Amino acid sequence: MNLLHRLNRDAERWALLLFYVMLVLTMAVEVLRREIFSYSSIWGEEIVRYSFIYLAWIGAAAAVKDRAHIRIDVIMHYLGPRPKALLYIFGDLVMFGVAVIALYWSWETVYVSWKFGSVSHGLRVSMVWFLMAVPIGFALMILRLTQSFLHDLRSFRDGTPVYEGDKLFD
Repeated sequence: MNLLHRLNRDAERWALLLFYVMLVLTMAVEVLRREIFSYSSIWGEEIVRYSFIYLAWIGAAAAVKDRAHIRIDVIMHYLGPRPKALLYIFGDLVMFGVAVIALYWSWETVYVSWKFGSVSHGLRVSMVWFLMAVPIGFALMILRLTQSFLHDLRSFRDGTPVYEGDKLFD
């Protein structure tokens, strides 16, 4: 299996695992430090906070990839493959438009932070690294929406069922 295929399949999962482990380990260390030594650090709180932010935005992109985001799909059960594909295409296009606008405005925030050199209070690291979570998340969403759009277009053309994601409840 080549590298690009593995990245396409697993990139979000590995990133989510990395940030989740970082969040849990840092939180555990900080709780132990607070309870045993009656001391806590500001940097631990920041690591947990920013890990959680990265988790949320990368998780949103993973949800788009797996079609696991919240949607009302009652009408989908009554549609054939082509109308269903059209609805998914429409949804992908609307989400794509929102993601492009959000990417632009989130990039603007990163640029302003970079321009003025803002740093975090505890870690004293450039805020750009933390603010990049939002544009990275939206860029990943745009990539996954483009892939989804192309798959849905192919399903519409061929009349085959669209990928609807895994069902949480049946």
